[in-house]
Amino acid sequence: MTTKTLFSRIIDRELPADIVYEDELCLAFRDINPQAPLHVLVVPRKPIGKLSEATETDQSVLGHLLLKAAEIAKTFGHGESFRLTVNNGAGAGQTVFHLHVHLLAGRHLGWPPG
Repeated sequence: MTTKTLFSRIIDRELPADIVYEDELCLAFRDINPQAPLHVLVVPRKPIGKLSEATETDQSVLGHLLLKAAEIAKTFGHGESFRLTVNNGAGAGQTVFHLHVHLLAGRHLGWPPG
């Protein structure tokens, strides 16, 4: 049996989270260590460890995550200026190995990141 990730436990309501959106494919909730005034994680209900492990069968859910992130940004008044980030692997800063999109908005986001 595979151990559930922190995000799977949130999806299954085993752990609390400030959920801002959910549907049959994804769940979005506020990050507990926000890096911007709006910092939401958009996660697929399907456990995909990291983006590099996604397959062609995941194409529709990956697109869905991006579209929903933009919709959430707009809902919170940031539809014209936001950043989406996906970390792939520990070397890129991924700490929870359940694919997730960071939605950041509400402050100036410099470039380059990191």
